[in-house]
Amino acid sequence: MGRKTFKRSRSHFTDRITADGADGWPVEADRYRLVISRACPWASRAAISRRLLGLEGALSLAITDPLQDDRSWRFTLDPGGKDPVLGIRFLHEAYDARESEYPGGVSVPAIVDVPSGRLVTNDYQQLTLDLATEWTGLHRPGAPELYPEKLRDEIDEVMEGVYEDLNNGVYRSGFATGQEEHERAYGDVFRRLDLLSERLAGRRYLVGETITEADIRLFVTLVRFDAVYHGHFKCNRSKISEDPVLWAYARDLYQTPGFGDTVDFDHIKRHYYGVHTGINPTGIVPAGPDLAGWLTPHHRDQLGGRPFGDGTPPGPVPAGEEVPADHRP
Repeated sequence: MGRKTFKRSRSHFTDRITADGADGWPVEADRYRLVISRACPWASRAAISRRLLGLEGALSLAITDPLQDDRSWRFTLDPGGKDPVLGIRFLHEAYDARESEYPGGVSVPAIVDVPSGRLVTNDYQQLTLDLATEWTGLHRPGAPELYPEKLRDEIDEVMEGVYEDLNNGVYRSGFATGQEEHERAYGDVFRRLDLLSERLAGRRYLVGETITEADIRLFVTLVRFDAVYHGHFKCNRSKISEDPVLWAYARDLYQTPGFGDTVDFDHIKRHYYGVHTGINPTGIVPAGPDLAGWLTPHHRDQLGGRPFGDGTPPGPVPAGEEVPADHRP
């Protein structure tokens, strides 16, 4: 009997929150709660988008413990171990409120309807696109266009390759149960990284002159690469910090408001090394790597480009949402 190849589960709850409420979920300020883990790259996309678009005052944020257990993501970081808005201890409670005896996995990001306590969506691929395009009435003044209509075809094409080979490729490498499976995924990861390095050598951002959804989706993998994917997922041909182009690009984004201020390296490391016991049975979390380099000059501004286009940077991180000082460089 052949070994199973890692295959990412599709989102089960794909309702959309839209301006016209076509799926029964209209965009409304203070109605929904975004649940994330700072460890998870898919959830980090949503955290970055929310910051860049200035939706903090309209869409509240719940942050889970990086170490979930067999009862799902848990709210042990909050007083009493309960989310203060939803009043639940585990995210599966919102899933159960939506569909009793739901048999699938409980994933983040998730958006929960606060009045009913029901999960609305866990569709990580569509969620951030809707934040950028359907929630415009609640965007802050000066919010950037993260999914501009005239660039969508190119953005979609770039994002598809990044997802298949890199975002998901590192997982296919790390969870491979056979040598050939691992080597195929490993090859995809570094082939895509090489292509991205070539693309970014003469341009500041992936598509156009400003930050777009494509940059967010690439960043969340790059920022985790040296800390967890290089060793834990056996993607060890080279580190991002050893590629001058990708390392400068990643630092440029990290130092841009809305990106690095959402990154919690402690949560990232403790989750991957502590939860994936099949890969790391000892549960030991490596002491490294040294994070100081993330704050060094990148000089990418010499390539031109305007991070926020005609807009402005987001304001300070809201009180209570700051990443602890000892969890960042």
